[in-house]
Amino acid sequence: MTETSSSRCRITSLHRYPVKGLNADSLDEVQLECGKCIAFDRAFAIENGAHLFDPADPHFLPKNKFLMLMSHERLAALDARFDDATQMLQILRDGKQVSQGRLNDRTGRQLLEQFFAAYMENELRGAPRIVHAPGHSFADVPSQYLSLVNLASVRDLERVIGQPVDPMRFRANVYVEDLAPWAEMEWAGLELDAPSGRMFKCEGAIDRCAATNVDPATAKRNLAIPRALMAAFGHMNMGVYLQVTADGRIANGDELVLAGS
Repeated sequence: MTETSSSRCRITSLHRYPVKGLNADSLDEVQLECGKCIAFDRAFAIENGAHLFDPADPHFLPKNKFLMLMSHERLAALDARFDDATQMLQILRDGKQVSQGRLNDRTGRQLLEQFFAAYMENELRGAPRIVHAPGHSFADVPSQYLSLVNLASVRDLERVIGQPVDPMRFRANVYVEDLAPWAEMEWAGLELDAPSGRMFKCEGAIDRCAATNVDPATAKRNLAIPRALMAAFGHMNMGVYLQVTADGRIANGDELVLAGS
């Protein structure tokens, strides 16, 4: 049995989500830049309705301006595959390609927009538009953070609801083991060391929304995660936000340790 701790943990998987609302890319390692999220994490989004985002003057917009899992669970039935070098996005459903296009090319974006216009026809408020601005991230909060989820906390949630909970419901960047359940909730304001040095400051807990009710494997809205969290633990939190405070690298298997531990 693995020994648990309140001050150190081991990275078991790393992820980014190139297009807001679509599935993750799994990564072996990431090179991080101070004050930034993982490269290409939520770098693109699909506007739903009014076209309010200005790529020449990018600003934070609330998630309800875009296609997102909280309201559009059909997105979870798609398998999106993104290539950094070409910025090609391939969309598959049931293992078959249904669309593809380069996100840095107007014609490529139009091909993808046509697919989403048809696929999401009954849930659109207007023509979908894929948007991007260099250095901007379409996260649910204005600042660029990494999100970390403690798998022991997920298992504790499974215990109280009596059902399996896929950790990918929480769409985190970093999943960790060897940490006591809910220990991460005490990290607010504290710094963490990675193998390459002191790299993170914890900015606090992540309040969860109805997007977590959607099963990423089936695209079905089959659990009430925020309600279960509130009923069992008195909060709707799962995971914490980490600010990157220094350039560096993290990889699967790396240990993160609270500074001073």
